[in-house]
Amino acid sequence: MQTDERRMLRRVADYQFGAGAGTALFPDGEELTVYRTTSGRPNQVVADAGRLITYGVDGRFRLGVTGGKRLQAGLDAPTHRVVLGDESEPFVRKGRNAFAKFVQAADEGIRPGDEVLVVHADGPLLGVGRAELSGAGMRDFESGMAVFVRDGAGPAEGDSTAEPADS
Repeated sequence: MQTDERRMLRRVADYQFGAGAGTALFPDGEELTVYRTTSGRPNQVVADAGRLITYGVDGRFRLGVTGGKRLQAGLDAPTHRVVLGDESEPFVRKGRNAFAKFVQAADEGIRPGDEVLVVHADGPLLGVGRAELSGAGMRDFESGMAVFVRDGAGPAEGDSTAEPADS
C-alpha cells in the first residue's frame, strides 16, 4: 500500500471513529492488501490477520472483526462500544444481532447507522456491526434491535464446546 493511500484511509478512519483510529487500523510498517473495484476505488483492506474494513460506496468504513479488535485496542472505552453480558455472548459471537434489553452500557455518542464494537462486560470483542438505535436508546429501550451484527468474533479462546459461526 502506498503512503498516500494509507494517509487517505487514516483520515477517513479518524473522521468516522475519532482521533487515533486511523493509526490503530492502518499502522506504519505493516503490509496491507487493498482490493479495488473495477473503477480503481478501494473496496476492502486486508491484513495478514484478516479483513480490516470494507469501504462502502457512501464513503464510510464497515468494520471486519480484525479491524474491530484494532479499534478496541486503539480507542479508549467507551468510544464506539456497546456492552453486553453473558446471556448475549454466544449469540453475538455467532453473528446474531444484539437486542436493546441486553445492553448494559453504550457510548453516548453512538447514532443510528454508526459502526460499533459489540463487547462483553469483561472486555473481549464479540462482534462488529451497525447501530440501529442511539447509545441512549440502546440503554433505555426494553425491546428492539440495538445492533445489526455484521460479523461475530467466533468462539471464545479456549471454548472447545462452542459451535463454529454460521456461514
